[in-house]
Amino acid sequence: MTSKELGLPDPEVVHEKGEVSHEEAVYRATLSEEEKIIERQLLRRIDSLIMPLVVLVYLLNYIDRNNYAAAKLQGLTEELHLTDTQYQTCLSILFVAYILMQIPSNLLLNYMGRPSVYLGFFTTAWGLVSTLTSQVKGYGGMAACRFILGLVEAPFFAGVLFYLSKWYTKKELAFRMSLFYSGSLISGAFGNLIAAGILSGLKGKQGLSAWQWLYIIEGSITMFVGIVICLLLPDFPETWKLLSPEMRRVAERRLAVEAAEADVDEEGGMSQFKGFKLAMTDIKTYALALGYMCITGAAGFQNFFPTLAETLGYNKTISLLLVAPPYVFMVFYSLAHSWLSDKFGKRFWFYVYPIPITIVGFVIFMTVGEFGPRYFSMFLMIFVFAQNGTLYSWIANAIPRPPAKRAAAYAFINALGNSASIWTPYTYLPNEAPYYTTALSVCIGLQVLGGLCGVFMYFNLRMLNKRQERLENEDYQLSEKELRRLQVTADLEGIDIAAARQLQKGFRFTL
Repeated sequence: MTSKELGLPDPEVVHEKGEVSHEEAVYRATLSEEEKIIERQLLRRIDSLIMPLVVLVYLLNYIDRNNYAAAKLQGLTEELHLTDTQYQTCLSILFVAYILMQIPSNLLLNYMGRPSVYLGFFTTAWGLVSTLTSQVKGYGGMAACRFILGLVEAPFFAGVLFYLSKWYTKKELAFRMSLFYSGSLISGAFGNLIAAGILSGLKGKQGLSAWQWLYIIEGSITMFVGIVICLLLPDFPETWKLLSPEMRRVAERRLAVEAAEADVDEEGGMSQFKGFKLAMTDIKTYALALGYMCITGAAGFQNFFPTLAETLGYNKTISLLLVAPPYVFMVFYSLAHSWLSDKFGKRFWFYVYPIPITIVGFVIFMTVGEFGPRYFSMFLMIFVFAQNGTLYSWIANAIPRPPAKRAAAYAFINALGNSASIWTPYTYLPNEAPYYTTALSVCIGLQVLGGLCGVFMYFNLRMLNKRQERLENEDYQLSEKELRRLQVTADLEGIDIAAARQLQKGFRFTL
């Protein structure tokens, strides 16, 4: 899309001194009343189609990934003769493949520009792998299936985070990110309820074990939904045929207004590599990646949640049922948490306050033996998931442009974040049951480190906002470094530095 189509000033309408007229600047910075009406209609249309589809697929993504933990209680380890170390290795190896695919996948997604086909294909693929896992006969087969599952699951999560950032503004993202992430929480609840139903109703049917039925049923459903995604999921606003020309234009312009730049990449085959380079030279990428790694590591108990629930003293079916209520609670809580984060336009405080709550939960679980306090502690531990929606939207706020950079940043952050899932399973030592002191102590340490990452992000973004204020002061003499930054924007937009300075007025990072 051109600057004119997005409602941004073209080079030819910039005055001789490189300044944008007052009328043009006002038009660039706001949507008209008519456009705001169209925007509300647009949001309803996006929310009614895109969000249900991505939530559904993420629900299946987590069910297919985490049914391994539920299958353990259904006799998988006994039938395949897996040792504790072999079980943990099969759990970890998925994330090795998952990490390897992150950055190449997201750059390819941005380059292709067809999320519907790309994400739909890989959804179908991981459903097929999950279904075939039911036929493994030993440790080697399970390890191979888990590795392949990681490869074909990798494109989805970071891809959807990038995809949603092409549809929603920063004020809308936290709630939508939390709504998206609720798919994983719902899967934690209902995935284990499904597992409990299969354990009690299908065990031994057609000569198959309960864990085999679990993989067959859930994998088949995922393959069907993957085909639906290919057919129904729209790609990007500019290509969605169900949008009117007016809606399409508003969809593009509102993101350009917010970012103070058109949300497009420079033309040419090198843009994806340049986006990767920009992401890797931005310190915010590393701070957010480390913060996400801490959250993922601290949330590693979810891979052992059925096992932790079993330490409460009930049979395997009841243990699976006990896992559901904490997840159901967090579905509703996380949505309210992120809605308030959007309403107040805050990220830091909503990222930090769950940390002490989770630490209290970890301490209770590893020090108290009674059922009541231990089960209550599981409701506190799961507050770690409230941080996820906040962090996802903070990424889009902190790394808003260009798309190739944002795609690479999401992929890198998700890759480094999930690296914690490779080593944390080995901290849940069987001989430390039922308290798992080592594992939960690691969770506490990771939460503290994640909090420090949040503090760094807060002060770093506040510094950048102050610099942005200086740029808007026409009497302020720009440094050479600031001039170079503006030159990058000017080159991308095809305007001079003075116009680029005008173009960035009003933009602020969300703290």
